[in-house]
Amino acid sequence: MPNFYTDNPDLKFHMNHPLMKKIVALKERNFADKVKYDYAPVDFEDTMDSYERVLDVVGEICGDIIAPNAEDIDEEGPEVRDNRVKYARGTEINLEAIRKAGLMGITLPRKYGGLNFSIVPYTMVADMVSRADAAFVNIWGLQDCAETIHEFASEKQKDRYLPRFCQGETGSMALTEPDAGSDLQSVQLKATYDKEKDQWYLNGVKRFITNGDGDISLVLARSEEGTKDGRGLSMFIYDNKKYHITKVRRIEHKLGIIGSPTCELVYRNTPAELVGSRRMGLIRYVMSLMNGARLGIAAQSVGIAEAAYREALAFAKEREQFGKPIIHFPAVYEMLSVMKSKLDASRSLLYETARFVDMYKAWFHISKERSLEKEERQEMKKYQQLAEAYTPLAKGLASEICNRIAYDALQIHGGSGFMKDYPIERIYRDARITSIYEGTTQLQVVAAIAGIARGTLLKQIREYEETKVKPELHTYRRMLVSMTEEFEHASGKVHETENKEFIDFHARRLVEMAGNIIMGYLLLLDTNRESRFWKSLEVFVRNARAENRERAEFIMISSINDLGRFKQEEH
Repeated sequence: MPNFYTDNPDLKFHMNHPLMKKIVALKERNFADKVKYDYAPVDFEDTMDSYERVLDVVGEICGDIIAPNAEDIDEEGPEVRDNRVKYARGTEINLEAIRKAGLMGITLPRKYGGLNFSIVPYTMVADMVSRADAAFVNIWGLQDCAETIHEFASEKQKDRYLPRFCQGETGSMALTEPDAGSDLQSVQLKATYDKEKDQWYLNGVKRFITNGDGDISLVLARSEEGTKDGRGLSMFIYDNKKYHITKVRRIEHKLGIIGSPTCELVYRNTPAELVGSRRMGLIRYVMSLMNGARLGIAAQSVGIAEAAYREALAFAKEREQFGKPIIHFPAVYEMLSVMKSKLDASRSLLYETARFVDMYKAWFHISKERSLEKEERQEMKKYQQLAEAYTPLAKGLASEICNRIAYDALQIHGGSGFMKDYPIERIYRDARITSIYEGTTQLQVVAAIAGIARGTLLKQIREYEETKVKPELHTYRRMLVSMTEEFEHASGKVHETENKEFIDFHARRLVEMAGNIIMGYLLLLDTNRESRFWKSLEVFVRNARAENRERAEFIMISSINDLGRFKQEEH
């Protein structure tokens, strides 16, 4: 099969974004590691070469190993043996290939054995692996747990656990419970402290835990007796490889991502270590962990969408009906053009978000090493606000686009797509979870609407608007300016009511309108850099304008009194 990096020029295009120079300089601390490590880069060009080489290796592994294994893994799936998870044979092969290539813990500092990569190339790996097998990325991608340990754990904990991630051990984050899904404040898993032994112990049940039998687990538990809200929760590290005490009660039988074991776990006097401060588990640490996970799901969504689009395009070229390939029928080629435009738009949003996260994280870690200058603090705050506003936007919109592209890709396959003979059947099933886990689309809207209320998104839209573009692109900029005015008018009407229920009722419409404008501008700027995005820009902006107009008209004719019409009463 092809190399999944070199056969997709969009990845290299986003890797070469102008902001990468500053990201790399900050991440590499102006290349200070070159004195300590012979494999550390000496300048920007050397860093980018390292990124390219690793991405090329990942692309080869995805094409030659992970993608060919996907169907067998989906068929076989993991199983529970003696209260432990046994991966499918293909999953074991994938993990071994990733470990041998040194692709675990790639964002971690070199002193722990990592490659010190920025978030952008890490996100590209997730993008490619998801295209190859969306289930496997849930095992590889839980390196986000290592990032949380890196940010908030003690130095001793970092020294003990982070090298293990780099050496290939897997992670998991045990957050949800039977009665605590989206509402993590309801977590009841109990954490008790034994003063004599200077040891924390966990007791209770966790459910829907991705890769729940991972080697190193971050566990959210109630450490403060008598509390009922998020202020009583703390974060803990459980060393599953050391203790093997937590039992896997079962692996859930799922619609999709079957190769990824989703576990129900039982904790009985399970030893654990407190991370950071008590009571901050949900308020601070889980929020950081979830933001990383949500960016990961956005990457997974784009990777799945890429796979679905490619399957649809190939089938449409090969399948003949009425004497010609179906790609020549308007009903089909319109679907494909819209799919491609939305795929390009969601990928642009994904990497814009990754760059914002990169900038914020770099300054965050530097701030722990030294005091920041005023301008540096301001820049960190700017990118923190952008990262917080864009992350739910990227996760929510990319996952919804992914589901739409997978739906249309299966539709193009017709009856054949409904059969297990074609990969699109598996891809379609895998896509569905992206808009559900790590926070449903509805929860992403709740987070993203804050970026609208605070003016963060509109301020960034204005910055895009002021960017110089080629004269031939001015038509599309004018369309986007008009869409922005329409959005401002609609948003103003909703927020001026100061009625929370009315704002919540229209939140998704406003978030999608803002998202369409942002993705439109990102495609405009992409096209300004490289003309091959022209078709996607044209198709996306024209469709987005029609979609936004419909949402705006609905908002403008609605009132608070209309809410009652949509409430479902019991009869």
